[in-house]
Amino acid sequence: MGKIKPLTGKALLQRLKELDGVSRKEAAKLCGYYRVTKSGEVRVNLGKFYEALLAAGGLEVHSSEKEVNSQSGRGRSPSYRVKVHQNGQIVIGAAYTTAMNLKPGDTFKIQQGYKHIHLYLIDSEIDSEDVNGAPRN
Repeated sequence: MGKIKPLTGKALLQRLKELDGVSRKEAAKLCGYYRVTKSGEVRVNLGKFYEALLAAGGLEVHSSEKEVNSQSGRGRSPSYRVKVHQNGQIVIGAAYTTAMNLKPGDTFKIQQGYKHIHLYLIDSEIDSEDVNGAPRN
């Protein structure tokens, strides 16, 4: 059986009317929503079939968060919340370091306050002074 181009729009709806009484899986296959694996097994893609069916009915559905958040094209947006891991460490992700234009090897001073932690970037130019401007001991 030769691979056919997946049907969309009115052609998909018309073909489904012709296939009355056929199972959903078989209908998806007959409308072109399948692939053949290296071993020759036919795999039906019901997800793409349902998306095309909804789009043909006038309802656009985004299949993934990546399509919804097309601004960055790189997964989730940062939540600005972190949790302490089991080993006591806090991991700051790449989304935050990229937003702050940080480079590998940048050094920080950690200052603990009441219910908060401040991270101060230590510039190599002011390396001999404290973050607050006082000389280091």
